[in-house]
Amino acid sequence: MATSGSALHYTFTSESVSEGHPDKVSDYVADSILDAHIAQDPRAHVACEVLVKEGDLILAGEITSSADVDTDAVVRKAVQEIGYTHEDEAFCAPRIRITSLLSEQAAEIGASVRRAPAEALEQGAGDQGIMFGYATDETPELMPLPILLAHRLARVLAEHRKGGTVDWLRPDSKTQVSVLYGPEGPIEVTDVLVSTQHARSVQHEAIRAFIADTIVPAALGDWNNSAIRIVVNPSGSFVQGGPSADAGVTGRKIIVDTYGGMGRHGGGAFSGKDPSKVDRSGAYFCRFVARELVAAGFARRAEIQVAYAIGVAQPVSVKVDTFGTGDERAAADFVRGYDFRPRAIIDRLQLLRPIYRATTNYGHFGKPNLPWESGNGSAIEIESSVAVPVAAT
Repeated sequence: MATSGSALHYTFTSESVSEGHPDKVSDYVADSILDAHIAQDPRAHVACEVLVKEGDLILAGEITSSADVDTDAVVRKAVQEIGYTHEDEAFCAPRIRITSLLSEQAAEIGASVRRAPAEALEQGAGDQGIMFGYATDETPELMPLPILLAHRLARVLAEHRKGGTVDWLRPDSKTQVSVLYGPEGPIEVTDVLVSTQHARSVQHEAIRAFIADTIVPAALGDWNNSAIRIVVNPSGSFVQGGPSADAGVTGRKIIVDTYGGMGRHGGGAFSGKDPSKVDRSGAYFCRFVARELVAAGFARRAEIQVAYAIGVAQPVSVKVDTFGTGDERAAADFVRGYDFRPRAIIDRLQLLRPIYRATTNYGHFGKPNLPWESGNGSAIEIESSVAVPVAAT
């Protein structure tokens, strides 16, 4: 929607969700199981799906692995780390009922991705599909500002909850940030929306004051301004939340996980999938290449698309779009210098490591220590709960 007399001015909005959102609970459990297998067996093939609702957690999918994993223990630890430990909730780490419907990977798929060592670089893609990667110079992280700030709001809120700043915050929350853009990029933040689960005892006025006075300034930093319209818990009370109230499923927050709608999405989810699945590794590498392209000055914005056929190493196609912000021919030549074969991606980004719990929450992109965000793709893994600065209250 235009917000001034110029068509070049518009407002763009992105949302994030906390680690306690039911869908993110599912994602985090799935990635915890993935990491547990890769830690023991880097060649494990994992495709783990999770459903949560009230006191039940259901695992489904396919895992072929030599690892000896106590799945129940991994699940309960993940749920506890998120913060679902309140005994008055149906979804509580010690009490959840875990049902496993996991089986081994189909032999036909396994055969298409496994190759003898001499043919390692010809490892086939684990599935067909298209993946996108995006980068923009509007922030130092080369991420779109709306999704970056929405993630910061959710993360700062979680850090205050876990740090005990107040005792009434609960794990489930959503955030939303609207940014006014002009011809040269972001101008200002216009609107912030925060919906957070809370204890029954706290009043709405106290929640709003805490969000407006503590969370928003800490998360927005220099983008904070007195004219921002701040909306907190617009539906009123938010006591019933998380899986105790709503169902959650792996892979339903794919826009939150990527670019907040600013870049295109191929439709594939990330969590619970080992890197032989190009839904994950291909998207990570497209982000890596787009980031490198923008950082090298070939364009101010860039989007990379790659397409694969199952069992085939070489991509069907690779395309770059600079949206008129750079030299398309030079950008295409730059991208041609990268090897998009799945095994080459795995090797370059060192993806056979238990790093995936660190990706699950607050976006898979823009975190500086992840390998596809570093200059050479080889950064070490970060902790699953990333610390963020917390303002004094």
